[in-house]
Amino acid sequence: FTGRIPTVHLFHPPTFGVISCLFCTMASNLVTVARPFVRQIAGSAGRRGIASLTSSGELRMSSSVANSAQAMILRCSTRPVTALEPCRYFSSQEGDEKDKTEEKEESGNGEEEAETEEAEPSREEQLEKEAKDLKDQLLRSLAEQENIRAIAKRDVASAKAFAVTSFAKSLLDTSDNLSRAMESVPEEYRADTEDHPVLATLYEGIKMTDENLLKAFEKNGLIRFGEPGDLFDPNLHDALFEYPDPEQEEGTIGQVMKAGFKLNNRVIRPAEVGIIKKA
Repeated sequence: FTGRIPTVHLFHPPTFGVISCLFCTMASNLVTVARPFVRQIAGSAGRRGIASLTSSGELRMSSSVANSAQAMILRCSTRPVTALEPCRYFSSQEGDEKDKTEEKEESGNGEEEAETEEAEPSREEQLEKEAKDLKDQLLRSLAEQENIRAIAKRDVASAKAFAVTSFAKSLLDTSDNLSRAMESVPEEYRADTEDHPVLATLYEGIKMTDENLLKAFEKNGLIRFGEPGDLFDPNLHDALFEYPDPEQEEGTIGQVMKAGFKLNNRVIRPAEVGIIKKA
């Protein structure tokens, strides 16, 4: 088969007339076929008082059935549909796309990290890491040795400075006895070589012995402190008592019961004193 298929125009006058005739024929045939059924239904409805068939062939419902149907329609009618107010939702297309993008990035990062962890370091990286660890260990060991050296040096200096502490403490009682012996000689007899030459000579000898002992103490870093009139210092003095004295300043040392000593600026024995209080 060759050639072109002819085009049929629906609204062309001859074509439209043929189609109209066909529809009319089909409608008359349907009416002819359906008429017996309509008469049968109308007869059944007429016997029940629901509807009746007119002379023109129309099926008319009774007034009571029509009113009942209308009332039922009114009762079953639904409420009017109202438009919903515009509302805002928390999720949006942009937010969903952003979340999806973030999830993709996180999953991509996780995959990259897993790949990085799975990848074994190269030989150069291993050697570089070992060299860094060895350097760190070396620096730490050098710092530790330096600390040990400084601590040992300090301990040696401290031991050298205070090696004579126990020996110095044993000589403090001797210095105290010499001081008490000098104080027991009355002041008027200390320089009286004519009437009391023996006592004056004894006092002079005790005084020279005490001075030489104090010089030996000073050479070894042992210094005596605590004189009347000095300001009271709780780090250096032990207060045994207080007494008023208007001639002296409040808070100063009035009497020295036992002198104090310091070895290389460290107090090995505080001075026992009496303090002046407000009268």
